[in-house]
Amino acid sequence: MVTYLSGIQPSGRQHYGNYFGALRQHVELSHQEGEHFYFIADYHALTSSPQPDELREWVRETAVTYLALGLDPEHAVLFRHSAVPEVTELTWLLSCVTGMGLLERAHSYKDKLQKGLKPNVGLFVYPILMAADILAYDADVVPVGKDQVQHVEMAQDMAGHFNNLYGEVFHRPEPRLPENESHARIPGLDGEKMSKSYGNHVWVFESGKPLVKAVNRIVTDSRPPEDSKDPDGILLLDFLRLFVPPAEFDDWCERVRAGGEGAPGYGHMKKRLVEVIEDTFAPARARREELLADPAELDRILERGAEKARARATATRDRALSACGLR
Repeated sequence: MVTYLSGIQPSGRQHYGNYFGALRQHVELSHQEGEHFYFIADYHALTSSPQPDELREWVRETAVTYLALGLDPEHAVLFRHSAVPEVTELTWLLSCVTGMGLLERAHSYKDKLQKGLKPNVGLFVYPILMAADILAYDADVVPVGKDQVQHVEMAQDMAGHFNNLYGEVFHRPEPRLPENESHARIPGLDGEKMSKSYGNHVWVFESGKPLVKAVNRIVTDSRPPEDSKDPDGILLLDFLRLFVPPAEFDDWCERVRAGGEGAPGYGHMKKRLVEVIEDTFAPARARREELLADPAELDRILERGAEKARARATATRDRALSACGLR
């Protein structure tokens, strides 16, 4: 039986980049055969030093988002990262077989250095904790966005180093990218990668006037509708591609490329984008309200998930301790 494992950091409300890069893939996979573990990475969130009350709120919001979007807690294990302390023990074991050079090559670490920020030790060893997350559950497949593939490859390296020293303890995981390549990089409202850090994101459950306001912020130019335009240079079309059927998207591109009297203006594209977003997430928004009205059930789901996850992680931890002489 194939075991799937992935997680998402509770760094605020989840946006379209989170949805198309990870959440949607996780939800769809959770309805397939196999074992499924999905965690809310609150340990990882500490690298940015959030306020305690804020972090608690974000953890619950992320759990609600998973469930509202369709994750089935009867078939997939949903849990808080910090409810499985065995992963921190595995992190130490892996850190003792991991070279500094591997961590220095991590994209997240190098990005912070290039931006002139001083990363903390937690951010530097972040890839080891992520490797422990993956290896603790004997994951076969790790569904991730393109920007997270390096972390899975680093987990492979760490598992290999440990196994070479102590025998076959850890299972080798493989990354799984979204099938649609157009979802590999989700643009923000300014055309850069969508990110909460840049303030160019849209919350998955945004609706009504706030959604209209967000869509109106998508960068356009001053060319009139009748001008022939290259679809590849129009940010609004990048957003429409995410939500409309392929045939409709191709029609928009043809009309934009042809120009003339029947060509759509940016206002038409924005109106259609708001409509299709509202329709896409309407059922999930309704489900979210139901979940928020029953916080006790949400706690029960997370607690049941933690029990199952901890049983698997404990077995892996014990196996690793025995292999290196600590048991």
